[in-house]
Amino acid sequence: MEDPTKSGIFTRPMSEESLAAGSENKDEVEKSLHYLSNQIDNVIHILIEKGEFPSGIQLPNASVKRVSQGKRKLLVNGSEDLLYSSNIAFQIAASIKRAQSCDKVVDDSKPARVCEKENDSSPKIIAEKLVASLDPTVKNSDLSIRACNGHINFYASSKQVSLNRSVQNAPVPKISRMKHDSGGNCLIGQVKRQKLEIRLNRSSFDPEEFALYRRYQLKVHNDKPQNVTENSYRRFLVDTPLIQVSPTGDSTVPPCGFGSFHQQYLIDGQLVAVGVIDILPKCLSSKYLFWDPDFAFLSLGKYSAFQEIGWVKENQVYCPSLQYYYLGYYIHSCSKMRYKAAYRPSELLCPLRYQWVPFDIARPLLDRKPYVVLSDSSILQNGESSLPQTTEDVMRRGFDDVGQEDANDVPMLDDEEMVESESECSDDEPDLETTSDDDPEIADVSKVLLGIKGSHVKYKDLRVVFGPEQQSYLESQLRRYRKVVGPLLSERIVYSLG
Repeated sequence: MEDPTKSGIFTRPMSEESLAAGSENKDEVEKSLHYLSNQIDNVIHILIEKGEFPSGIQLPNASVKRVSQGKRKLLVNGSEDLLYSSNIAFQIAASIKRAQSCDKVVDDSKPARVCEKENDSSPKIIAEKLVASLDPTVKNSDLSIRACNGHINFYASSKQVSLNRSVQNAPVPKISRMKHDSGGNCLIGQVKRQKLEIRLNRSSFDPEEFALYRRYQLKVHNDKPQNVTENSYRRFLVDTPLIQVSPTGDSTVPPCGFGSFHQQYLIDGQLVAVGVIDILPKCLSSKYLFWDPDFAFLSLGKYSAFQEIGWVKENQVYCPSLQYYYLGYYIHSCSKMRYKAAYRPSELLCPLRYQWVPFDIARPLLDRKPYVVLSDSSILQNGESSLPQTTEDVMRRGFDDVGQEDANDVPMLDDEEMVESESECSDDEPDLETTSDDDPEIADVSKVLLGIKGSHVKYKDLRVVFGPEQQSYLESQLRRYRKVVGPLLSERIVYSLG
């Protein structure tokens, strides 16, 4: 049997005798009861958002029950058409009353206000509020609805009731999607399947994309219209220094090739978002995303990120070197960039030594200081709790050494000596390798000046607080550092450990 939630409509009404006879028909009624319960829950949520119901308490879920033929006969005249009922208003009133009794503060100066609040929380008032919002939905479902002394009652519409009232039909409501406008009013629309299409195009100027980009910048980022020009858009998101590489079919290039791309997201043919990305041999780099402000509720930023991560995984089959998803620069103190850290596991690139450091290790340090040498944090796995505990006398000796050194600074080299020095040294890697770690001047890191917890200490005075493994790693890093900056500067420039 086809799922009615997929087809968008329940089956037509059946008699009570048929419902009692077949389990399949009972399932249909159960589905209709579940549907009506969900509609009440949706309305409750809307009223909470509008401030009609308190938002700080947990309200119960609605439950709509079928009214038996026997109970109908016991009710007042005209109730023979009653099919379903819910007592959710009583449950909501009880929840609100419990919350008010817990938080109530005695205030004799405002008795009228308290009475008014209690009156608004009565089952009768609550039921009337719910019915007023539910009425458009129910009318669309071949039912009518009324509030009766706190109960929410659903009745068969007049056209569904037989003239002799000997047989009662049980209409099953049509499934509709509950929507609401900016004012919180309920809007009804039949479920409509929508088509999502994703297109990957080489980076080029597209007028439709630019129009969407302009809307996004003006509405989301509040840019001034005169600043959002076609030329600025081209420079920012169309022009690229990357060379386009076509697929080769030999497991070195993905089917789309390498280069800069615009990934379009369309719903029923309407462009709703564009992701600007670079596809490189080892990663997909996400440069920018702009989307239609009318579709903000879809969280297209998150969806596009998941889509791009999935793309990397899928294309590893064609290009095994593709392993990473790159989200660009990260500034820990910038709240607008914090979302990047939500995708895990992730790593940050140390801007000093170009080593990747797990974010979970770097985060405690970034929480304390705006700038740290991230690659040093790898030996401090637990952040501050693992920082070496230096004694006061070690710190004092460190300060004394620094003071003496400052008092005997080497004079600044004159221009001629500087030119000679520059001609002999280079930052190029091959020249660095010509100096061996076995060189006594490079190997001796005891006088390297370290910065820790705001203090300056020579490594020889701090060595004892490190374990053997930490010593080995740190000394290898200090030798590399000493090789780069030279023995003299390594004893005068502070190498920060956080």
